[in-house]
Amino acid sequence: MVLKNNNYWFIVFLFVLFASCDKNRVFDEYKELDGSWSKNDTLHFEFEQNDTINPYNLFLNIRNNNEYPFNNLFVIVSLKNPENEVKIDTLEYQMANADGSLMGTGFSDVKESKLWYQENFVFKKLGKYQVDIVHALRESREINGLEKVNGVTEVGFRIEKTK
Repeated sequence: MVLKNNNYWFIVFLFVLFASCDKNRVFDEYKELDGSWSKNDTLHFEFEQNDTINPYNLFLNIRNNNEYPFNNLFVIVSLKNPENEVKIDTLEYQMANADGSLMGTGFSDVKESKLWYQENFVFKKLGKYQVDIVHALRESREINGLEKVNGVTEVGFRIEKTK
């Protein structure tokens, strides 16, 4: 009787595991950092796109910890299409609440923030695309960017099918 009960729970576990698979994910990759993000670290993502009809949602995923010293994050994102045409965006994201606690999900001091990059984006060309991401943070009233930003552990790029 105990063996049948264990098999039942194992089947339930497998069902939940497979039912929770991410059906909207098209591309999802992370670049691991050593706990800080240098201004010279260009994070590079490449993917093949074979659909020029359907819209997609594009995201930046940032994993940071309590060593991250800012309330916001500035990044420069370059999207290069197969014909080497480049679209460059400078983006700002809020990363902390008013009390200084990090936004995002996670149970430990590491939080993951899923940040909108493009909504309902239609790829116009078939082929290989390239995304480059660099941080563009600087101290208040300073012209030069920070050499290094502490507390960033990983940066990811994600493409999802729209619902």
